[in-house]
Amino acid sequence: MPRLISTLHATVLGLALPCLAIGHEGATHDTADASPRPDAHAPIGVMAEHTHAAGEFMLSYRFAVMNMAGNRDGTDALSADEIATQTPNRFAGQPGQPPTLRVVPENMVMQMHMLGAMWAPSDRLTLMAMLPYLRKHMDHLTYAGGSGTTQLGRFTTVSEGLGDVSLGALASIVKTPVERLHTSFAIVAPTGDDEETAQVLAPNGMRPTLRLPYPMQNGSGAWAVRPGATYVRDAPTWSWGLQYQGTLYVSDADAGYQRGDVHQMTSWLAARLAPSLSMSVRLQLETEADIAGMDPAIRAPVQTADPARQGGERAETLFGANWQPRAAPAHRLALEAGYTVWQDLNGPQLERRQRLIMGYQYSW
Repeated sequence: MPRLISTLHATVLGLALPCLAIGHEGATHDTADASPRPDAHAPIGVMAEHTHAAGEFMLSYRFAVMNMAGNRDGTDALSADEIATQTPNRFAGQPGQPPTLRVVPENMVMQMHMLGAMWAPSDRLTLMAMLPYLRKHMDHLTYAGGSGTTQLGRFTTVSEGLGDVSLGALASIVKTPVERLHTSFAIVAPTGDDEETAQVLAPNGMRPTLRLPYPMQNGSGAWAVRPGATYVRDAPTWSWGLQYQGTLYVSDADAGYQRGDVHQMTSWLAARLAPSLSMSVRLQLETEADIAGMDPAIRAPVQTADPARQGGERAETLFGANWQPRAAPAHRLALEAGYTVWQDLNGPQLERRQRLIMGYQYSW
């Protein structure tokens, strides 16, 4: 966390100083060109980043896919053989549990469909709701017996369903033609399933049906709050933004564990290349805590079943585009793609790799 915050401070200062200086040069650009800007909304991967005028509605749809592959402990990459022969199994000594991790995740793909709605009862308050639907797919390699590097085979687990629904509000603090500052606060309800099961290949060659480990569950099983704050500044042909958003769990799951809190900071720079098109570059920094407690039904010789192997720190760069046709300014199409450039994980854990987000927004 200290390294991540230091990196963030340097990034924010590097981006903010020139933006604040140049932003004053464009202080009257909205009076010269009152047409909608494609960069009036942040890159599509940033949530709760804009407010609306009184009486305005917006519906949105996002599709996101994230790929994870390879394993890392701290900042060091680990092979599957190293994990299977050198990483202690938290559950060693219990019936059927080998001394080391004998099941190793190789890759994971997570897809998310997100429906969103926003409505502003006043210029200062915007209400929002988000409904996610998730599909997760993870491939594993199982090693035979309790030691050695003999591979027994591979298997795949899949989970799919509704995620945790959130309801919240955004409150404008500053709202001028050239800069905007607002806070946000959402309540996240445990609507997603946290008891998903699947058939696995165990090191003894059996194929039992077990409760899936924590990363494969679609819900957290607990209530959470999501505080945030967003600042955006406009110049005549470009804009800059900075956002903090946290996910803080305020209750335990029924099984007796609590997800680790997540803190994210992101900053973006967007340039208008045409009246209807803007391009953006974004940096996102994230820190996630380990899980506290344990689900007694999740016990397996695999890293994803260990509550102490869930957290870490990550930095991601993303490039995006917003398209808002001049002939139909109520519609906006957006795309953003990114890659995790640095991660320090409480591993072994799968590394995050690529991410793609596509979205459509309609306002009236």
